[in-house]
Amino acid sequence: MAVYDPDNRKILSALCHGACLFSSSVVSIGVPIVILVLTEDPVVKANAKEALNFQISVFIWAIIGVLLAIVLIGFAILLFLLIFSFIAPIIAIVNVLNDPDRHYVYGGIFHIL
Repeated sequence: MAVYDPDNRKILSALCHGACLFSSSVVSIGVPIVILVLTEDPVVKANAKEALNFQISVFIWAIIGVLLAIVLIGFAILLFLLIFSFIAPIIAIVNVLNDPDRHYVYGGIFHIL
């Protein structure tokens, strides 16, 4: 069984989730993809996949919110999404820094990867 550097694990996992704060840029998807491809650490890979799933889910919910804005319920979805997409990655960063040996799982997202 390979032993991985806990500091490196913390930094890379936090970087994956921190990239989610840039939700409308290429950075939000690019950083987790690069980390997923380059690392051999299974916990960091799991965190990168979870960050990608989070971004995909935010994108899907944003499309749904925009489409439902015609019926006015979409504005509530978009407001919730705005708050959720800011707070959830911060919670994930705190969790991966406190426990680097476990990957963080976002609640209420689609798990595509």
